[in-house]
Parts: sequence; C-alpha cells; structure tokens
Amino acid sequence: MKKLLLILLCLPMISFGQNKNEENKQLSKMDLFTSKTGSIIKYIDYSVTDIKGSYSTGEAKVRQIIVGESIGYFFQISKTGKYSTKTASIEYSDLLEVIRAINTLKEDSSSDIISEGDYLENKFVTDDGFQIGYYISNEKAVWYITLEKYGSDNNIFIKEITDVEISLIEAKNKIDSLKTID
Repeated sequence: MKKLLLILLCLPMISFGQNKNEENKQLSKMDLFTSKTGSIIKYIDYSVTDIKGSYSTGEAKVRQIIVGESIGYFFQISKTGKYSTKTASIEYSDLLEVIRAINTLKEDSSSDIISEGDYLENKFVTDDGFQIGYYISNEKAVWYITLEKYGSDNNIFIKEITDVEISLIEAKNKIDSLKTID
C-alpha cells in the first residue's frame, strides 16, 4: 500500500518533468536563448547581402542578442508574403553547418541531375527546421530555402546558389568580427 501511495505521489512530478523537456524541444535555439526571465535583452541587427529568389527576395541580416552577460549570434532570413512575414533564425554553429552542407549539395547535384528517378530531392535541415536544398526538374536542379517548418508561403526558390553562399559567408564573417570585439 505504501509503495502504491509513493508511486501515485511521484507520478505528477515525473510527468511534469517530461512535459518541460517536451516544451524545450519545441522551442528554437533563438527562443531558448532569449527565454531567460529577469534579464535585459538587447537586439542589434547588421544587414548583409539579401538572397534573391526567382519570385521573391529574402532580407538577410545578422542579429546579435545580448542577454545579461551572454551573447548569441543568429543569421536571419525574412520573406514578406501577402499576409505575413516568415523568418528563419540560424544560430552560428548551424550557420557553419549550412555552409558546409551547401558544398556537399553542390557536389551531389551534378550527379543527381543525370539520375533516372521520377523525382529527386536533396536537402539539409537544421534543428530549428530551416532547410536548403534542391529538387531535380527537367534535368535541372531547382534550389530552394524553406524558412520555417510549418505554414505556407515560406519558401524562396533560388536563382543562383552562389547568391546564397555570398550572403551566408558574409554573415559568418560579420559574426566572426563581432566575436573578436566581444
């Protein structure tokens, strides 16, 4: 009987801990960084080269966030749609991964173009749901960026992948220079 009572008393604490972990998994890296209560949060933006798409342009910037004594760096791409603005916030370490992934994707695209499948898609996805990749259509790679995991009108179809690379590298260099100042 005592064991049953002990289990019943501990059960709410166990499920609360699991719910808290599940909530943290839902938050983006930027949300987690800025969710510290009781601290002053300062945002400083630095413009970098925008990403030109076939049908729209992604406004690109580096966002430095200061929360108390902590400093975080994010590369942001925003696309203004008809009804809302979609924004991807890519944390610095993820930015480095995206840059590496583009090099791999570019190498893969040349061999994927001659593949015999009816449909082929190759992409890289960050923890926060930002995607960059391509699909093959009429023996041509069509590059795209997906800014957010959910919703519509969150894609930018890229004219030239080099435009994305320029913006990403410019953002990396800006963050690197800001880090040396800190």
